[in-house]
Parts: sequence; C-alpha cells; structure tokens
Amino acid sequence: MELKIAPEIATELAHLAAPLEKLPVRLVKPADIHLTLVAPWSEASIPDAIEKLGRLASRFGAFSLVFQHVGYGPQPRRLRLLWVDCAAADEITTLHSALLQAYGQTDERPFRPHITLARLRANGPAIARRHPIDRPLSLVQRIESIELFQSPPTGRD
Repeated sequence: MELKIAPEIATELAHLAAPLEKLPVRLVKPADIHLTLVAPWSEASIPDAIEKLGRLASRFGAFSLVFQHVGYGPQPRRLRLLWVDCAAADEITTLHSALLQAYGQTDERPFRPHITLARLRANGPAIARRHPIDRPLSLVQRIESIELFQSPPTGRD
C-alpha cells in the first residue's frame, strides 16, 4: 500500500536527487515517487485485497503529509538511500498499524515514514561525503487516497 506523491512535489523532490545522476545510483523517476505504508507481499486474491483496502480506507479521513528533511540513510554507517523523512503524525502511524493488522503482517521496526529518491549502488558514505545533500524541507501534501500497486518482480541493483 502506498501514498502517491503529487506530480509537482515529486518533480521538486526528484530535482534534489538530480546531482547524483552520473554516480553509481539508481534514481527514482518522478512518476514513481511514493511513500510505502506496507511493504509488498504476495496476495493470492487481488479482488479481496482491494475490497479489504476499501473497507479500511473508508475509516480514515484525509490528512496532511509533511516532508521534513532530505538526506542519506537509513543509518549513518549504512548509507544506501537518498530519502525524504516525513513527519510521523498520528494519522499516518495509525493508518500504518491498521494496514498491517488488516493484511496479517507484522513489523518489529518502528514506522519511519520516508520517500526514497535514489538507491546508492556503490559506497554510500563516499557518495555522501563528495555530494552532501542534507537539508530541511518545508513541503506539505494533502493525502486523500491510498493505492494498492501490483509490482512485477525486479532484479537486484
């Protein structure tokens, strides 16, 4: 389950990653920029998954997604991504928990809402030192829908 990022915000976020274009990274295309609420899984019945999502989503109203910071992550010693941290507001954390429960999933890690802009293929710390990207953001998007995406299997980076 994902939150689709508005095209104008996705384009602005993609520009933040553009300086990495010629480096060993895989940039996320603006049209593919999203926030994953629940990680992909194999679902036997897509119609059942859609119906379940519809019932769950009807219990939630619109809310604001606040983009707070762009930088490398997920941890200082394990820099594998260029990403945008989003505020973990009550609405999004409650929605995340409800989705996990509805689809019978668990995740022991604390929910850290973020948007991946680039996947670093090589030495992340060296890229971050040579091309520092670390700054606060002040962007907000109104979220009014949750989307279920079917992704084909992909190869590793």
